[in-house]
Amino acid sequence: MDTLITLPRPAPAHVLAVGAWLKNAACRLDGTRALMSPLHGDLDDPAACAALEASAERLLALGPVDAVAHDLHPDFHSTRLALALAERLGVPAIGVQHHHAHIAVVQAEQGLAEPVIGLALDGVGLGTDGEPWGGELLLVRGAHWQRLGRLQPLALPGGDAAAREPWRLAAAVLHALGRGAEIAPRLGPAVGEGAAGIIARLLARGLNCPASSSAGRWFDAAAGLLGLSVRQAVEAEAAIALEKLATDTVLAQPSLIEALAAWPVPLTAVEADGTLALLPLLGTVAAMGDGGRHGEAAALFHVQLADALAGWAQRAAREHGALYVALGGGCFLNRLLSARLLDTLSAMQLPPLRPRAVGCGDAGLALGQAWAAALQVAEPRRATGTPAQTAAQGAAQAIAAAAAGAPATTMTTTTETSPCA
Repeated sequence: MDTLITLPRPAPAHVLAVGAWLKNAACRLDGTRALMSPLHGDLDDPAACAALEASAERLLALGPVDAVAHDLHPDFHSTRLALALAERLGVPAIGVQHHHAHIAVVQAEQGLAEPVIGLALDGVGLGTDGEPWGGELLLVRGAHWQRLGRLQPLALPGGDAAAREPWRLAAAVLHALGRGAEIAPRLGPAVGEGAAGIIARLLARGLNCPASSSAGRWFDAAAGLLGLSVRQAVEAEAAIALEKLATDTVLAQPSLIEALAAWPVPLTAVEADGTLALLPLLGTVAAMGDGGRHGEAAALFHVQLADALAGWAQRAAREHGALYVALGGGCFLNRLLSARLLDTLSAMQLPPLRPRAVGCGDAGLALGQAWAAALQVAEPRRATGTPAQTAAQGAAQAIAAAAAGAPATTMTTTTETSPCA
């Protein structure tokens, strides 16, 4: 059964959005009415693809639309469906960047017209540069958005397999810290000397090690360094184990949070280009784990990350005159991280806003896609836009060209992986 969400501010266009790759659901947006389809599931399942097609047809039967919105990734079934539907209907197909859509959910649900700083943290979403994103600091002004910063990119040795095997992310951290010689002796007993050696060589040579700004992969790396997860049997297993250990430790030692927040040396830093560097934090997590302080290390990771994110957002809000911070992405299902971040932002008098009706993960992404596309449709036609928007339009054009069999602009792809938590 479809779910009706009543929005506080009417959308300026009628849009069908076809949702994300994981936890797919579609959305139809008409004025203050957002109609969300049932959850279809992940689009690597043919049954989920068929369910999405059926939902799209049912939602389109309710009346004409001005556009069909979709993710930027050209290989998703949802993207191909959106392009086909748009061609059939004679309306634009509008690609909406994954993390922009997460923040646009908050815009839609809370009727925001003013600029907002967005913190979008999850497992992965294709960026406008063709790279895998997942830890993004955004400025969103109406239909326009700009990437202000990202989490420090982390190598994914072996590509997508790294998202399923946290020990590979632990190896990537050791390599980045200049401690590559530790990979085989440290991780070999758990995964085999041969496997650990291969990953160490890949990292040393920079082969098949795409980099990602994904917050989810940093959670995986911390869990891998603490020996909490070698291979994930279920989605977000490593991040959940890390959160549980941290939460249990904090509950047993209520004064620990403030002690960890007041760490004697900086463990994170914002670089000149807006990148939030996390390597010193992970190095400390590894050292604490080596000393048998696994619970404190897990708690340190959460506290320091939350405080760094808050400071990162506060700096951006001051620079760009934003009064709110919007939070989106699966990592905010982590209650310890979210609670610390919400408290810290509130203490900074920077109100944090979260999705309400559809949740922070990919299941509600279609609402954000629809809202962002509706704002774009309503804008006067312009020859240029903000740099990020222009890049998004270029990526969408590349998708359309590829779907039509024409040469596309340069754009790499990546398979969608599990969210952070």
